[in-house]
Amino acid sequence: MILAGDIGGTKTLLALYEPGTKQLNEVVCKQYPSADYANFSDLLQTFLHATNPRRLEAAALGVAGPVIDQHCVTTNLPWVISTTELQQSLQIDKAYLLNDLQATAYGMLHLPSNDFCCLNKGSKVSGNVAVIAAGTGLGEAILYHEGEDRWHPIATEGGHCEFGPQNALQDRLLQWLRDRYPEHVSIERILAGPGISNLYQFLLEEKRATPGDDRPPLPDAKTINELAFKKDDPIALEALILFTEIYGAEAGNLALKSFSRGGVFIGGGIAPKILPLLRDGHFMRGFSKKGRFSAVLQDMPVNLSLNELTGLLGAAWFAFNHR
Repeated sequence: MILAGDIGGTKTLLALYEPGTKQLNEVVCKQYPSADYANFSDLLQTFLHATNPRRLEAAALGVAGPVIDQHCVTTNLPWVISTTELQQSLQIDKAYLLNDLQATAYGMLHLPSNDFCCLNKGSKVSGNVAVIAAGTGLGEAILYHEGEDRWHPIATEGGHCEFGPQNALQDRLLQWLRDRYPEHVSIERILAGPGISNLYQFLLEEKRATPGDDRPPLPDAKTINELAFKKDDPIALEALILFTEIYGAEAGNLALKSFSRGGVFIGGGIAPKILPLLRDGHFMRGFSKKGRFSAVLQDMPVNLSLNELTGLLGAAWFAFNHR
């Protein structure tokens, strides 16, 4: 039996799989609010107590944070996780930590075609693949093409690189963000759940829709999404359009840096919730606005995963292949 996990700042998924010859059969999958646990060890023991798995062969966890020497201090949680701890808790030797986007990239390779929504058909060729996913934070990874039908997932921390504006409105957004984050304005300050709230507040101030101290409490990303699509709030809709354009631009940056002629995969929890805007062309306009390289970007396939378990599946397949 294989244990797999997808550890994020908002929620943690843990699952058990029974390996077949060329497939994985899910036995049980449970979701936990990450913030309810002081550390991962407590959460893991809760899961093991609830499921009582028989002998485990291997385990792999995708973790939202940098994995260095099989040790991770999570970015948006006060947790420290190591393979040594995992091996001791599970009493197995084959335990692995992956960056969460590294696991997501691995999972993309194992999804059926009907789990994807195509944003740009492009020309399908062999080559590197870029993977980007906005959720509680912003993750980025690369699938390095090793030849034939083989790819190697490479972790990055590209979500913490600087935000680069594409137009005058985004210039003003950068200055607005610098006033709030004077040391460093990362792209994750925009392309994540809290970033949508930042965009909404910026546009409120830009339009002076609500003066001074009369401004209501700042809504979260879920509320802004509801305001945009259900309550006809033009500022909420503009915030999501701005988010989508910047998301496309950053995906295009990653595509150029990895020269992802094999295409781009979009993961994360936010994209499926704003799918109408992604499909309306806002994402691809930001993606392909690259001057002399616009034609290269316009010819790249771009596909969005609709499977919320992509990262979990990637961790499971990694454990399966490294038993």
